[in-house]
Amino acid sequence: MPLSIQKMTSRLSFRQLQVFKAVYELQSYSKAGELLGLTQPAVSSQIRQLEQGVDQPLFEYVGRRLFCTAAGERLYESINAIFIELSDLQTDLGALRGNIAGELKLVAVNTAQYMVPYLLRAFLDLHPLISVRIRVVNRATALQGLNENNDDLVIMGMVPTDKPLASLPFLDNELVPVVPQGHPLLEQSQISPQQFLNSGLLVREQGSGSRLALEQHCQQQRLRFPHSMEIGSNDALKHSVIAGLGVAVLPKLSILSELELGRLIIPHIDGFPLRRSFCVVHPQARHPTPAMQAFLDYIQQNIKQFERMFLGD
Repeated sequence: MPLSIQKMTSRLSFRQLQVFKAVYELQSYSKAGELLGLTQPAVSSQIRQLEQGVDQPLFEYVGRRLFCTAAGERLYESINAIFIELSDLQTDLGALRGNIAGELKLVAVNTAQYMVPYLLRAFLDLHPLISVRIRVVNRATALQGLNENNDDLVIMGMVPTDKPLASLPFLDNELVPVVPQGHPLLEQSQISPQQFLNSGLLVREQGSGSRLALEQHCQQQRLRFPHSMEIGSNDALKHSVIAGLGVAVLPKLSILSELELGRLIIPHIDGFPLRRSFCVVHPQARHPTPAMQAFLDYIQQNIKQFERMFLGD
């Protein structure tokens, strides 16, 4: 006979649900115990009590591997929903007290990763109860996340205009041509854009915003785009230039130290730097959580300060 709701809830405890969630996500009794500060026997005891409470086995071993049963999978769906509701409740109660709390899931495209820590420092001083989680991805992955509504806010450039997105521009992103110290191009009094592009152009992978900006520039100016190598990150790209593998167009924010040390040089080339705006983006239909709105307000109120901080204006 199925358990009644009253009987089931009288047999369950919040601690049991917490332990079950940890075992499910880590797929290990011992790792769950380490996470929660419990011994493995204590974890096993909590799971046993929970299984008795729901009158179903929740985990089983096949060989040495731990698997979740069908009942356990269904229980996890409900427990996950409960924890999400509790997190939302904590956020709402904090807002009622005038203290904004909760989690803020930020995505930064590769080009933006160099400034995000500096944006967050003062923000977290203002809102110490907000927990921030950051992912760094390329533009294509960021757009996919926006389509699927996976994250709270995305910091990116080149926001597509054919999608229902809310966008707050807040900082110029300069993409500059760079060559290594002692490159033959530096001996010339004048460098044409095509000469630069023909000097072993190194580029980011397909889906990168900085590559897309350069491709669009070349198309608009009727320049050939003869790239010699694709490289999957800005850090790897700048070190490839320093090593003498070729030339590149990079975000100025990503090479400030190398410019100061003279390891990279920005030659004067007509049409450069390419200028795009960094923006904070979210789907228009997404109602901002208190943590999201606090970050948006913070960005809006400090645009001039960010310009001075990053651009020296």
